[in-house]
Amino acid sequence: MKHDIQQLESVLPYEYTAFDFCSEKTMKRPSENLGQVLFGERIEPSPYKFEFKKPAVCQKVCTRTYDTSSPSDKAKLDFLKKGMLLNYQHHWIVDNMPVTWCYDVEDGQKFCNPGFPIGCYVTEGGRAKDACVVNSNFKEKDAFYIFNHVDITIHYHIVEHEQLGARLVAAKIEPKSYENPNDDNPDCAGGPKFLKNKYTGVFKIPYTYSVNFVVNKSIRWASRWDYILESMPHTNIQWFSIMNSLVIVLFLSGMVAMIMLRTLHKDIARYNQMDSVVSEDAQEEFGWKLVHGDVFRPPRKGMLLSVFLGSGTQIFIMTFVTLFFACLGFLSPANRGALMTCAVVLWVLLGTPAGYVAARLYKSFGGEKWKTNVLLTAFLCPGVVFADFFVMNLILWGEGSSAAMPFGTLVAILALWFCISVPLTFIGAYFGFKKAGIEHPVRTNQIPRQIPEQSFYTKPLPGIVMGGILPFGCIFIQLFFILNSIWSHQMYYMFGFLFLVFIILVITCSEATILLCYFHLCAEDYHWQWRSFLTSGFTAVYFLVYAIHYFFSKLQITGLASTILYFGYTMIMALIFFLFTGTIGFFACFWFVTKIYSVVKVD
Repeated sequence: MKHDIQQLESVLPYEYTAFDFCSEKTMKRPSENLGQVLFGERIEPSPYKFEFKKPAVCQKVCTRTYDTSSPSDKAKLDFLKKGMLLNYQHHWIVDNMPVTWCYDVEDGQKFCNPGFPIGCYVTEGGRAKDACVVNSNFKEKDAFYIFNHVDITIHYHIVEHEQLGARLVAAKIEPKSYENPNDDNPDCAGGPKFLKNKYTGVFKIPYTYSVNFVVNKSIRWASRWDYILESMPHTNIQWFSIMNSLVIVLFLSGMVAMIMLRTLHKDIARYNQMDSVVSEDAQEEFGWKLVHGDVFRPPRKGMLLSVFLGSGTQIFIMTFVTLFFACLGFLSPANRGALMTCAVVLWVLLGTPAGYVAARLYKSFGGEKWKTNVLLTAFLCPGVVFADFFVMNLILWGEGSSAAMPFGTLVAILALWFCISVPLTFIGAYFGFKKAGIEHPVRTNQIPRQIPEQSFYTKPLPGIVMGGILPFGCIFIQLFFILNSIWSHQMYYMFGFLFLVFIILVITCSEATILLCYFHLCAEDYHWQWRSFLTSGFTAVYFLVYAIHYFFSKLQITGLASTILYFGYTMIMALIFFLFTGTIGFFACFWFVTKIYSVVKVD
């Protein structure tokens, strides 16, 4: 059995030993992978010892004694009370299985949580907070009730024709509070153990446990995680709702594709027949052919755009490969930290595509400062993310949280960046600049064409704002569960649906951006490069707005440090999502513009 401590009203996780619980000092602490370190999942060996199929009743683990006249003891007791006030929870593991706490809620349903509270608080007015509501005996006002006893139930099934004999398929726990007046020989009797908020003197907390083993033939070994996933809060998926939203998104995508194909087919047919039209004014009837000499004109700030697109390509490939492996089951919740580890390693190894794409596009934009381009590609976006992460890490370190990355791990991350990712980016940029520039189907005029006065709907800002609505609409359901898994410590396991939503997001971003790009070209506005990037990239702004709404409506986070950490990490996710969606929109429009101007006859 192993331990970890996480929270519901704070984003600061702490190690199990930080709360002065019973600890195991003889066993070596298990090693964590990079993903576990990044998420602050520090696992401690357990002092709760039991043998398979040997039940135990009210076994003593240890007794913690606090004297409020001692400054160190008072500090430990105050920290424990703070943990109960903020609803910190134990997260225990048995045979790599999270231990769940289940209790009855309304309509006779059971509510299960992969963690149980360390205690709870009853206010001065007698209002029971958090876990205190499940026990009617917690009536003492302005008091902290400590869950110092646990009933552990191990479910297993017999394996025939195998040497193993039996397999663990579920582990459940029920926290309880007992006074235990006889400390040397506890009997798990008496009233609940509580601590008055203003108590002074010597206070003892005896920790005990009971273990029971139950044969369960209904749960197969291959599906032993299902009992957790099916009963977790906020992840009881309404499959019909998700399928309905997916069908709507597919239907809208089909409509956009159909409109584009039919409209373009008519336009191209008209333009290709203009050789037989005598009227000189015929060409003025339509707009997008008139800008054929300016449509491939290099954009303003081409250096920055090419750097963004290089980093966005790196993120896109990383996301695709990570989700693909997750769908195959390699990155399931059973492999703790594997998802984050895979994403970080892939990002480091994908420096070559980032450098190549940035250099190739910058060269096609007519840029000549190749050294600046490759340095910005290697350091700009990763540097912004690392600077934000470093500031958050300083806050975590100042708060003494287990999520604070150790100095050695920080050096290892920097070594991966500077020693692997940066050289690979340089190699990619070398091949990108060495290769010839991208050939365009039409020549660019020397004198830019004047852009006519635009209507409200074809101006840049309204189009960019409207362009992010449809892509966001296809992800916000999954976004809720992803945010739950990050901030409410729920397990995310719907990688099949997430991969499907990922594909639909790519299609929707592409089609929405192409549609708006076509409208702007018809309005004789040929500045499509930045607009296509920002149109789909604006989905990240909606993501940011939703994250703010989630913070105020779904979370009960208190404290300045926790608030700063939430928005600091959210800004990192928003930046990554901005580069990801913006890159999709740009390359979709690049393909579209190249296609239509190569198909149509241009004088």
